[in-house]
Amino acid sequence: MTPPLARRRLLARGAALLATPFVSRPGLAADAYPSKPIKLTLGFAPGGITDILARIVAVHLASALKTQVIVDNRPGAGGNIAAAQVARAAPDGYALLFGTLGTAVTNQFIYKDMPFDTAKDFAPVGLVGSVPNVLLVHRDVPAATVQEYIALAKAKPGSLSYGSAGLGSSTHLGMELFKTMTGIAVENVPYKGSALLLQDLLAGRIPSAMDSISIHLPHIRSGAIRALGVTSPTRAPDLPDVPTIAEVAVPGYDAVVWLYVSAPAGTPQPIVSRLSEAIVAGVRSADLQRQIRDVGAVPLPGTADDLARHVAAETVKWKKIVDAAGLKPE
Repeated sequence: MTPPLARRRLLARGAALLATPFVSRPGLAADAYPSKPIKLTLGFAPGGITDILARIVAVHLASALKTQVIVDNRPGAGGNIAAAQVARAAPDGYALLFGTLGTAVTNQFIYKDMPFDTAKDFAPVGLVGSVPNVLLVHRDVPAATVQEYIALAKAKPGSLSYGSAGLGSSTHLGMELFKTMTGIAVENVPYKGSALLLQDLLAGRIPSAMDSISIHLPHIRSGAIRALGVTSPTRAPDLPDVPTIAEVAVPGYDAVVWLYVSAPAGTPQPIVSRLSEAIVAGVRSADLQRQIRDVGAVPLPGTADDLARHVAAETVKWKKIVDAAGLKPE
């Protein structure tokens, strides 16, 4: 029979051996990840450009990580419903947010009761792309360029109005930035989405708008409405002949919707790093670059650190515009 003291020593050695792998292998969580499907949640309905881009990323991640990636559409409240769901999920890498400028930055200035803390509830994973908007006018408006639009607004202060896809939307805030940088006075007419805005713009009931390119593209090409300038630093893939607002009239102007992936705060760093590396490699690849451009977006590869810096800079930028526009949380 083993003496009691020797038995205790054997048991202690056995416990140490069992514990050793978990202490000495900090990457173990990433080694076993993923072992089940990943859910990529976004705050918009199927069929739009955000949904299409999320599905492009999901297909790539599924291939890179050798697991199923499910796209989960949870529209409503500018993406807040989807973001809140991910913020409350287990921080294990199986719940990810495909977010936008709104969920990362501007919603916190627009919505009174935020269901999550933008800064504290998420771990940045990576940037994916950006989607420009475009400054539009009805064909009867006597302005064929951005410069002429600015001149018209200054010649007749208050005579021009513009339609946006809702208070606090990227189209509204993008125009407020334009107003701040040019000193013009044009009144915002908020719509509940782009479809109603398009109807009034085509009919001439609203003279101008700043809105997404995709929904207006057929009417731009037909000549029913006129595209003056895009809001991105570089020209848009769908409108290569339309200049940027920055290049022709307002140097430094940049107002795009950018898209990213994040995870719940507390997700193990090895898992975040693995996800980030997969996303960045994908967005840098020729295949995904082509797919992203084909739907009218611009590839914007960025690591978790790049995303964190981008969010910080954009928060400062858009807070100033929200304050200048006099917007209050509702």
